[in-house]
Amino acid sequence: MRFFKLLWVFLRVGVMGEVSYRANFLAHLIESALELGTALGGLAIIFAHTGNLGGWRPDELVTLVGVYFLVGGIIGLIIQPSMEQLTESVHDGTLDFVLTKPEDSQLLVSIWRLELWKLTDIGLGIAVLAVSLARLGERVGVKEAAAFAVAILAGGVIIYSFWLILATTAFWLVRVENILVIFQSVYEAGRWPVSIYPAWLRFALTFLIPVAFAITVPAQGLAGRLNWGTLAGAGAFAVLLFVVARAFWRIGVRHYSGASA
Repeated sequence: MRFFKLLWVFLRVGVMGEVSYRANFLAHLIESALELGTALGGLAIIFAHTGNLGGWRPDELVTLVGVYFLVGGIIGLIIQPSMEQLTESVHDGTLDFVLTKPEDSQLLVSIWRLELWKLTDIGLGIAVLAVSLARLGERVGVKEAAAFAVAILAGGVIIYSFWLILATTAFWLVRVENILVIFQSVYEAGRWPVSIYPAWLRFALTFLIPVAFAITVPAQGLAGRLNWGTLAGAGAFAVLLFVVARAFWRIGVRHYSGASA
C-alpha cells in the first residue's frame, strides 16, 4: 500500500508538469501512431511474400507488436526516466535528498520521475493486443491469459532490475547515459521474435540484454506457444535478477560520497 501511495503522489506531480505542455502530449501521440503504422506496415509487406516468419503467423506477430508497444510504454513511462534521474542525481549529489528520507531509497528512485506522454504507447499497445485477441479468437483461453499475465509480470521485473543495475553503475562510472542509450537501441530488436536471429544473438537478447523475456515470451504466452518450463524459467530469472539488483543497489549506496564530499 505504501508503494501505491507514493506512486500516486509522483503521478500527481507528473500530471501537473505535463498539463503545462498539452501540445506535447498530442505530438507524442502522433509520433507513436506513426511508429505503430510503420511496424504494422512492415509486417504487411513481409507477409505479402511468406506465410510465416520464424514459425510465427501474422496474427501472432501482431500480438508481438502489441507487447512491444505495451512494454516500451511502461519503460518510457517510469523505468527509463527514473533511472536517468538516478544517474543525474548521483553525479550532481542531489541523491542526498532521497537517502535522508524515511522511506526505502530504492523504491523512491524507482518511481520519482514519470513521463506521462508514454501512456500513448501503452494505450496503443493495449489496442493492438485487443485486435490480435479478436483475430486469434478461441485460441486464447484461460491458460493462455494466465501465461501472458505471469510472463509480462516476470518480464517487467527483469527489465526493471536490468535498468537498475545499469543505473547503479553511476556510483563508479561517469558516462552511464551512453549505456542506457545502447539498451534503448537494442530494445528495437524486440520488435521481431528472437527465433529469427542467429543463436549467439538469441542468447544475447535473452540473458545479456533480456529483451526476449520482456517481449517475445509474453507474446508466446498469449499466442499459445509458451511451454511451462520457459515460463518457470522466466519467473526464476526475474526473482534472481531482482535480488542481484537489490544487492548491487545497496553496494552502490555504500560507495556514494554525497554532495558534501
